[in-house]
Amino acid sequence: MKNQRIMNAPESFEIRVAGHLSANWATRFEGLSIRHEPEGKTVLSGMLDQAALHGVFMKIRDLGLNLISVNRVEAAESK
Repeated sequence: MKNQRIMNAPESFEIRVAGHLSANWATRFEGLSIRHEPEGKTVLSGMLDQAALHGVFMKIRDLGLNLISVNRVEAAESK
């Protein structure tokens, strides 16, 4: 079936938090890329399964960061 998602398979996510995190934070979010947006947000992005995604949420909570949004990024459809 086209577009059928496999349960618990890694998917691409973008997680936005308030503020610009320095490069030192990359080790805390190993495996995710860090990108700054001009309006003062940081985007953490990469492939995560559900367990890893929840682990990132716990790190964000434990570090006292303000979570703005979480978005699953659809893979580009091939023609």
